[in-house]
Amino acid sequence: MGDLHYSYYEAAPLPANRGGSVSDSPIDGWSLLTEKVARNALHNSRARYDAPKCDEDTRVEVTSELMEWIEDRNVPQRLLCMTGAAGSGKSCLQQTAAEKCAGSDILAASFFLSAADPTRNTIDPVIPTIAYQLGRANATLKFLIKIAIEKDPLIFDQSLEAQTTALIVRPVEDLRCMGVDLSSLSYVILIDGLDEGRGEDRQAELLTAIRRCLLIGNLPFRIFITSRPEWAIHSALQPGGHLRDMAYHIQLSDKYDATADMRRYLRRRFEDIGLRINNPNWFSKNDVETLVQAGSGQFIYVATVYKYISERRASPAARLNTVLTWTPHAGQVAKPFEVLDRLYHSILLAAKDTYEAVDTHHGRNFLLLFRVHHINANGFMLVGSSPKYSADLLSRLLCLEPQAEEALISDLRSLVALETDDVGNLNLRLYHKSFSDFLQEPSRAKDLFIPKSRVYTHVAKCAMQRIIECPLDFDSRA
Repeated sequence: MGDLHYSYYEAAPLPANRGGSVSDSPIDGWSLLTEKVARNALHNSRARYDAPKCDEDTRVEVTSELMEWIEDRNVPQRLLCMTGAAGSGKSCLQQTAAEKCAGSDILAASFFLSAADPTRNTIDPVIPTIAYQLGRANATLKFLIKIAIEKDPLIFDQSLEAQTTALIVRPVEDLRCMGVDLSSLSYVILIDGLDEGRGEDRQAELLTAIRRCLLIGNLPFRIFITSRPEWAIHSALQPGGHLRDMAYHIQLSDKYDATADMRRYLRRRFEDIGLRINNPNWFSKNDVETLVQAGSGQFIYVATVYKYISERRASPAARLNTVLTWTPHAGQVAKPFEVLDRLYHSILLAAKDTYEAVDTHHGRNFLLLFRVHHINANGFMLVGSSPKYSADLLSRLLCLEPQAEEALISDLRSLVALETDDVGNLNLRLYHKSFSDFLQEPSRAKDLFIPKSRVYTHVAKCAMQRIIECPLDFDSRA
């Protein structure tokens, strides 16, 4: 395909010069572009070798829905957004889609963000990396992108919208002007982990650039973005959001129950361990079921457990027993949930810093307020009862402004949700049981731990403050 386009370019006239000179340019535009590429972000990069993906008989329903949307180019929405709780399997599904699309020769570009990798933890390289992949697949498009950079070598310091226009939109439109059928190009663009790119404003800017530049006109691309439901994508997809009517939205944690797939995943891998150690009976069906139920439908839990148990230099049976019976105690060495704890710690710390940076939240302790809501979700333990208050009522009890609970969890949407029950009460829901365990255990939460005694003391003080502010009038008459 690349040779065909290159031959066509040799015979076809170039589009009219949009300004600037490309002759005698001292700059090699393509070389400058490659310097801006995040190599580790490609779906098949060496840094992501053996990246997690779905087994053939797991996540079948959601994978089918994804591929049907990707392959049906008559579906009006050209943007698919998949949001889901932390650890719900979004990246595995994205990797699976990438490999299927690459196998069908329809993958135009991919970008996998990662907060842990400094080469791909910002939004900056996303557009250059996509442009690089588009040009790599088509010699004519490569030349057009190259001359665009040579006309304006500072394009990479401009807005994402300007970059998208100069490096993707105009070169593709010029390709059409040269007579190339754009439907013959690979057309799927995948962006995984939008929330892992530093800066909410930059995440929002990328979504805006995609809407304004790639979702209008007759460009051939279909774009699939995955993200935790954090502010940038949550606000864009909610009623009134600028992507609400333009995107096909899959809410992974709400729509699909992964329990059966988690069970198959663990059983198959435990059977593989049995073959390795020549002992097929080293685990029981009840062991698998216990782990699956502890996972609360989130794939990251069973994946973390398997990674811990499968350590080659240790006894899998002993490590399985450690996970099943693990309780914190002084001198505890085993850390079966270390990967999960790092995830929870990073999300909770980022939410704390963001919340407390707001001037109207000055003097508030985010961790204490959230822990109050967490304990309330299961009911306060009082003598003879376990009262549980609606989240909005609890905010008033804590002397906070209306809808304070929404602001409190706005950066924790990948771990919790506020849901309205049948009688209209607003309740906090935790996606992960293991997150609740993390919050309650000082050896896991570490510097983010808030003891129950401090929570009860704070609630009591707030209640007393309410009584002082609103004294009862015992002298009043009905």
